[in-house]
Amino acid sequence: MAAVYSMTAFARETVDTGEGALTVEIRTVNHRYLDCSFKLPEALRNLEVRLRQQAGARLARGKVECLFRLQPRTDQASAMAIDREQMQRVIVAATTIASALPQAQPINPLEVLQFPGVCVAPEADEEALQASAAALFDAALASLLESRAREGAKLAAMIRDRLQQVELETTAIRELLPELKQQQRARLLARLAELQVEVDHNRLEQELVYLAQKADVDEELDRLQTHVEEVRRTLDQGGPCGRRLDFLMQELNREANTLSSKSIASSSTHSAVQLKVLIEQMREQIQNIE
Repeated sequence: MAAVYSMTAFARETVDTGEGALTVEIRTVNHRYLDCSFKLPEALRNLEVRLRQQAGARLARGKVECLFRLQPRTDQASAMAIDREQMQRVIVAATTIASALPQAQPINPLEVLQFPGVCVAPEADEEALQASAAALFDAALASLLESRAREGAKLAAMIRDRLQQVELETTAIRELLPELKQQQRARLLARLAELQVEVDHNRLEQELVYLAQKADVDEELDRLQTHVEEVRRTLDQGGPCGRRLDFLMQELNREANTLSSKSIASSSTHSAVQLKVLIEQMREQIQNIE
């Protein structure tokens, strides 16, 4: 059997790069379509289109929130260089201005460092960083899919359990039908006997046949079983099957409503209500299936 995937999952991966520790977090929840949003540091802004393509190749549905964080290396400060020519120009300019001011303060070295162009940090290798981010995102997607598959397996097991209960209810209704029809016939004849009226027996038989046909739910039970088998087949196929399963739940619910409307005894009414409860339980969980 192929895997069934939940749309609810979380994954987190970290890698050390030349620029520092790069972390990605991916959260997904249920959604009608694939909707991706990214929060990226400035150095990775140009990577968004590629990341969307990677997500689209691995995910079919769900609201995806992706966050990248870059923690700079602690030794980067020691790697900073000083542009001595720019520094000398700043000092000369500051000295010239100070000589024209009677009460000028001495030059502050920190202020010189803060002047644009004096302190030069090594240029970031954005290409290497983006390659690392793309590989890290792919690893996070793989972890996310494993999580979605585990959760999907639990959802599929719950649905299969409810399908079995649906079959038990439909079997119980089938077994009760002959007895319920006999009870209906007996009640009608007893009521006519109480009224002590002349009855056209041919007309009576026609009415009894009509009532039996009206209460007959064999076709509904057959369609219920067909839909149950189709749900199982869809789960076995796996993959993005949530929309089809949701449609099948609508079909199951339609048959359960018909059973309820045709009910001629409290026992069959109870079974119809129980069927609708089981179907609703499945439908709620199917909303999380991709």
